[in-house]
Amino acid sequence: MSETHAPMEMLSDHAHDFWVNQRTISLGEITVYPLECNPLTFRRTPKLIGKSDPDAYHLSLVKRGAGVVTLGKETIAHSTFGYHTSDTSRAFDLMCGESFEVIGVEVPKTLLPLPARTAGQVIGKHISSRHGVGALLATFLDQVASDSHSYEPSDGPRLSTVLADLVASLFAGVLEAERSLTPETRGRTLALRIMDFIRRNADDPRLDIPAIAAAHHISVSYLHRLFQREGGGATAASFLQRQRLTRARRDLADPLHQGLPVHLIAARRGFSHASAFSRAFRDAYGLPPAAFRRQSLGGRYTGGAGAAAPGV
Repeated sequence: MSETHAPMEMLSDHAHDFWVNQRTISLGEITVYPLECNPLTFRRTPKLIGKSDPDAYHLSLVKRGAGVVTLGKETIAHSTFGYHTSDTSRAFDLMCGESFEVIGVEVPKTLLPLPARTAGQVIGKHISSRHGVGALLATFLDQVASDSHSYEPSDGPRLSTVLADLVASLFAGVLEAERSLTPETRGRTLALRIMDFIRRNADDPRLDIPAIAAAHHISVSYLHRLFQREGGGATAASFLQRQRLTRARRDLADPLHQGLPVHLIAARRGFSHASAFSRAFRDAYGLPPAAFRRQSLGGRYTGGAGAAAPGV
């Protein structure tokens, strides 16, 4: 770490048997680094800043453990389900007195769609990952860290833009400075928030386009325009239906649910009408749900009591 582009000193009482597991995931100009290790103290001193400063913000989602940061005259305690922030241009000490796990992010200041003066005010503040944009960013980081093998190099710039927008929105929300964000960033963040809302509530049969718009205090027409720009080719309705179909498909292929009639699986995944579910499933996967179930379960399928007829 003393030889990196943002060098730090490190101290540990476990130096003789120190254990660390870290990966580096490059997303364009932004870096994500899942990290877990023994208790450790990080020091970014004025001398090290003079040696090398990449002019970036660091943000770490604390998955496990706790730490205390000394930033100038301030001392800030961080714990699980929170974010620790730092600025490579500012000296700090971070002491973690127990083993810890984080997902770190390094964002060049020039890449953050937020004025530097505004973003700098966030450093050291308490930020939660349990609600709002903090929870949305945590979900995104967890997915990037767990699914990084599935991404192509060409996905990097797009994921980098999404991540920069989420970090900027998180910072702006902490300071209640959303007016400082560009309209593009506000739109992308709102679209991500709506998609996350749909994923969490897709099983509710009452969830429809007007309900989604109302929950986010926007009009139905604006919701449609937002998905035209940010939906990646999906409409709000097709995104909702895809969530429901994906979950129903998973249930149909699960041996634990083989005794559950198809129409009940459809209902528990938000479909009000079995016939509409059957048509949508056939259009999406090329065969009726009952036939898909038999094919998926093979010899394990016994068509338990109350099993629906083929095509239902």
